[in-house]
Amino acid sequence: MRVIVHGGAGGVPDEPEARQAVLDDAADRGILAETPLDAVADALAILESSPRFNAGVGGAVQSDGVVRTDAGVMTSDREVGAVCSMPGVEHAASVARVVHSETPHIFVSGEHAVDLAADFGIETGVDLRTDETRERYESEDPPRGGPREHLDWLATRFGSGDDQAGGGSGSDGKNEDDPGRAPDHDTVGAVAADGETFAAATSTGGRSFALAGRVGDVPQVGSGFFCTEAGGASATGAGEDIARVTLSRRAVGFLDDGLGAQEAADRAIDEFEEITGSGAGLIVLDEVGTGSAFNTDGMQTSVVYK
Repeated sequence: MRVIVHGGAGGVPDEPEARQAVLDDAADRGILAETPLDAVADALAILESSPRFNAGVGGAVQSDGVVRTDAGVMTSDREVGAVCSMPGVEHAASVARVVHSETPHIFVSGEHAVDLAADFGIETGVDLRTDETRERYESEDPPRGGPREHLDWLATRFGSGDDQAGGGSGSDGKNEDDPGRAPDHDTVGAVAADGETFAAATSTGGRSFALAGRVGDVPQVGSGFFCTEAGGASATGAGEDIARVTLSRRAVGFLDDGLGAQEAADRAIDEFEEITGSGAGLIVLDEVGTGSAFNTDGMQTSVVYK
């Protein structure tokens, strides 16, 4: 088994050593799994439980004060499972796996996805906010009206470009020119292989101060994740732009063309930056190796082979 995990592309995080230790634990958990699909779900479960990342506990708070989680998984036989807009669900990747393996569908959303999680023994009703995310949201004089009021409120808070990638102009990931814009931790992802099959998965809490119900790239096939017999990829960063260019699909397409994992990651990020000017990162795994690339201030990864 081979496993690579990432903790998101964005600014340089606080306490990077502690954050790296969680990523290493996640990769170590994944390597013990029986299948690549088990490996990516098990690895992401560790990261979803850590408030150091923007997935599960500590996920980004949307404009109505609710954390909604999204995730997607795909295996090299082109089977897919994705979920989005789930309040109170910590382990979104596990729910995506249920969609992949237990339903004839590829995508289930909202409260119906929460109900699906509960029926398959995945905990729901979890308070995903931390003291930090709760206080940050309340300090921003949150809107109380309808979507138009929310849009007016988030216009100066949601940000664009690098800010969507979890960072801003500051070296600590904060936007020093606009302290009202919330710094995020980052989306998490994993890719695994056992010599016969691949699996890729990505999980997120979205983007701070996004419109309630917003869904970004993460659960969209080919955007936040993609997998074929050539390998798999997981993306992180400016979600709207990642979705516009289907970043993970582009990276795996380079694998299909015969490029190695590192070259595929580098070329996909170079093209993404040229097209969008935004920040993003990728992990890629093929038959012989792993690759990672990003155009933000940082992206931490962990790789384990067995």
